[in-house]
Amino acid sequence: MTAIYELRNIIQRYSNRTVLDIPDLEIEKGAIVGITGPNGSGKSTLLRILAFLERPAAGDIFFNGEHVRDIDDRLRRKATLLLQESRLLKRTVFDNVAYGLNARGIRKDLTAKVHEALRMVGLDPGEFAVRSWFQLSGGESQRVALASRLVLEPEVLILDEPTASIDALSGMIITRAILKAREMLGTTIVIVSHDVDWAYGASDEVLSMFSGRIRSKAIENILHGPWQKNHDGTVCMHLDDGQAITAIAPPDGDLFTALLDPEDIILSMDNPGSTSARNTVKGTVVRMNLENGERSVLVTVSVGGFNMTSRVTTGSLSRLGLVPGKQVLMVFKATAFRWV
Repeated sequence: MTAIYELRNIIQRYSNRTVLDIPDLEIEKGAIVGITGPNGSGKSTLLRILAFLERPAAGDIFFNGEHVRDIDDRLRRKATLLLQESRLLKRTVFDNVAYGLNARGIRKDLTAKVHEALRMVGLDPGEFAVRSWFQLSGGESQRVALASRLVLEPEVLILDEPTASIDALSGMIITRAILKAREMLGTTIVIVSHDVDWAYGASDEVLSMFSGRIRSKAIENILHGPWQKNHDGTVCMHLDDGQAITAIAPPDGDLFTALLDPEDIILSMDNPGSTSARNTVKGTVVRMNLENGERSVLVTVSVGGFNMTSRVTTGSLSRLGLVPGKQVLMVFKATAFRWV
């Protein structure tokens, strides 16, 4: 495949503080890439750079093999952005979706294009095209906003928290819409989302960000602590429900944030017992997501006030009989953590 974006040694600073540091990143044409991470990890800054809304302080960007030296409207029209709180114009659904085409002077087949975009986001044109902006639910408004971007047939569609504050059905419909956009238009899609399960189910790959850097190209559990030092060279994080997680202390002794790969968490119905080398914590299954293009499932478990995710095979899922609401044990080694 050919890269649509190539980023080299990208640095972004605000008020003399480095908020983004990406030595190397390539995004292939037609890929669906998710970007996850906690607040302040650099996701939104990277998004604005990819959408050509701001220039990095240092580094090189190549778009379709062309070195980007000047940001102009030509580039911005190739990469279309949908913000989390995209406000609709105070007019009909049809006029909202058609606005971008009208602004570009595109009149040919206008009605057909608007209706097709509405169908892509699961809205019947016969019912919704004549509705006013205030007659829509939150999920419907977000889908109209997405249709207004899809109708432009962009090379790149960038979505900032597209499923925030909407119902599960709208989230599923948005997933189908972006998959259709890739299939029908060849669109490259970049998704920034806190909902790592949804992002992982919709994306070909997920970039995990922390402190302005891309830490891995996989989902990871992020445990901020606080961590307390023990006398035996381990550290402990106490959970809200009285349980605790033990880890081997980082070599430098500084306690920051721990990362735990979902592959390193085993789900079990039988308690193997806890030792200083192994953790066993009880939680409740809250979500299960089949990974896009994989034969594995991401199982999200609520544990002591926060969520942790494990990756299991579909066979293991069936054997354990896991369903949302069921209690399960999460087992993982104290040596499995990485520190950042």
